[in-house]
Amino acid sequence: MSLTKNDLKLRLLGAAGALIAKCDYLSEIDARFGDGDHGVTIKKIAELIKQECSEWGDASFGNFFNKLSRGTMGISGGAAGPLWGTLFGGFGLLLEDKQELTSSDVVDMFSNGLSEMQDITAAKVGDKTMMDVLIPAVEAVKQMENNEVDEIFKAAAEAASIGCKATEGYAAKFGRAKNYKEKTIGTPDAGAVSLAEFFKGMGKDRD
Repeated sequence: MSLTKNDLKLRLLGAAGALIAKCDYLSEIDARFGDGDHGVTIKKIAELIKQECSEWGDASFGNFFNKLSRGTMGISGGAAGPLWGTLFGGFGLLLEDKQELTSSDVVDMFSNGLSEMQDITAAKVGDKTMMDVLIPAVEAVKQMENNEVDEIFKAAAEAASIGCKATEGYAAKFGRAKNYKEKTIGTPDAGAVSLAEFFKGMGKDRD
């Protein structure tokens, strides 16, 4: 089964809804060791996702993600805008002429998102960042290239959830939270939680 524009819209709208539902919680955990505005920024990103989905016409997958990336980059509120904008831009690489995606295209989409992120951050698994979610999610996706699209998204969601939970056991090494070191153990990383919610929203069954 391939991924159509409408299929991706539904997945992205599901992800946006999941993010909005968690925005208060995201700000609450961010406030423990950071600025406390992560949920506010994520809600802006989610609303932009909804807007871009509603305006998506004849543009290719690549052009859609490029436009979403530019808009997200311009969202104020800490590092989330540039980080998520970079991720979305990576999703759009090599998809400029695509009007429908195969399983292989979906794997490439996630892989290119990770590659672009690794160009701008040295964070890795264990550093208590959104990369604790993104890296295992993409690793899981790469094992699913010969599977159905639905199974690829589900694998990403499952790995993202596990990666997010693991951040509770890490000491922060990036951002303002790194100043609290071992005190951050026991609290999940807000960026990891938001990205895990995004993947989980994308991976839910569709009617």
